[in-house]
Amino acid sequence: MGEHTAPLFPQEVIDEYAALGVDLPALFSAGHLGERMGVTIVEASADRVVGTMPVEGNTQPYGLLHGGASAVLAETLGSIGSMLHGGASKLAVGVDLNCTHHRGVRNGLVTGVATPVHRGRSTATYEIVITDEQDKRVCTARLTCLLRDAPRPEAG
Repeated sequence: MGEHTAPLFPQEVIDEYAALGVDLPALFSAGHLGERMGVTIVEASADRVVGTMPVEGNTQPYGLLHGGASAVLAETLGSIGSMLHGGASKLAVGVDLNCTHHRGVRNGLVTGVATPVHRGRSTATYEIVITDEQDKRVCTARLTCLLRDAPRPEAG
């Protein structure tokens, strides 16, 4: 559906994960659901995550962008930010998502920008603002993730 591109990560973050055997850009291609919905990660750091999603193919019966599609975009972006904040030793697991839908969109591309509200040791909260191609706010979301210890690799 959408064009698949690798997200942009700072090189030091890519190197940190590569040392653990993790291909970070491949890991955060938005996953199977995100790919099916055409989500593309454009920029990613703990301070700001940007992604896009087409409206076409992600609509409800009235032809408007489905609120659940906005939620998928928001949770994807906020989870990536939380994971990057937690670092390679943590897993980010969403525990609360809320979305306020401001206006309908019938076509084009929507863009989500996730920025941190709180970055702690055990939780991270991101605000995600989704806008249309005219830069009008479509949805405002907030995601809180629990930061759990990542499983340690087994000694070989």
